Amino acid sequence: MAGAAAGRAGRRGAKWAAERGEEMWDKIPFDDISDSIGEYVQNAREAIDDVVSHEINDLRKGIRRQRKHLGI
Repeated sequence: MAGAAAGRAGRRGAKWAAERGEEMWDKIPFDDISDSIGEYVQNAREAIDDVVSHEINDLRKGIRRQRKHLGI
C-alpha cells in the first residue's frame, strides 16, 4: 500500500512540475547567476595570483640566503 501511495505522490509531483516547469524556468535569473560566478572566478584568480607571487618571493629569498651561506 505504501508503494502505491508513493507512486501516486510521485506522479502528482511530476505532473505539477510538468505544468509549472516553463513558468519556473523563466523565473531563474540566469544573467545574475552568470555575473556572480564571473565575479567569484575573478576574485579567486586574483587571490591565487597573490599567493603564488608571495610564495615565489619567499623562495627567491631562501635561495639567496642559501647562496650566501654557501659562499656562491
